[in-house]
Amino acid sequence: MNPAVQWITLLYMIVAGLSMGLAFDGYRVVSLKLRFPGWLNAALDLLYWLASALIVFRLLYAGNQGQLRFYAFVGLFLGVWAYFLFFSVTVQKFVVMLIQTVGWIWKLLVKLLGILIGMPLLWLWKLALGIVRLLGRILVFMLKLLLWLTKPLWIFPVRWLSPVYRRLLSSAPITKLTEFIAAKRKR
Repeated sequence: MNPAVQWITLLYMIVAGLSMGLAFDGYRVVSLKLRFPGWLNAALDLLYWLASALIVFRLLYAGNQGQLRFYAFVGLFLGVWAYFLFFSVTVQKFVVMLIQTVGWIWKLLVKLLGILIGMPLLWLWKLALGIVRLLGRILVFMLKLLLWLTKPLWIFPVRWLSPVYRRLLSSAPITKLTEFIAAKRKR
């Protein structure tokens, strides 16, 4: 293996170390901010290490056909060390800012949907309710008017029939029937 291939492999491993550090910081900040349950943290840890291993071995294969040498480990260490020395704090602040921005955008979208969809639906509901109330008031007014107009037709027959109705209620067979029904209800 010539020195050029070894240097390319070393650079690939440094990039792999940098990407592992970047992914680890992003994952760590997101899991602390969103407070995942323990089982999900364990599953995400496993997923992180599987993805890291795949990236490292893919870059190692691209660099020198997958031959694992000592300088590959040195490159990984240098990449992770350089990341945590120079970029870690900046990336953590960026991820926190990104989470806050996504939260702000989410709240903005919810408010916009409330304004663009919720308010018109509320206005339609109030309009429909107002129309139903108006129709109900018109119907009650028309019924009162109809009762007032037909009052001569039903008041006089009631006055004429009320003595007959009172006599009918006070008759002996009706009284016995009502007492019988009342006795049955008490049982």
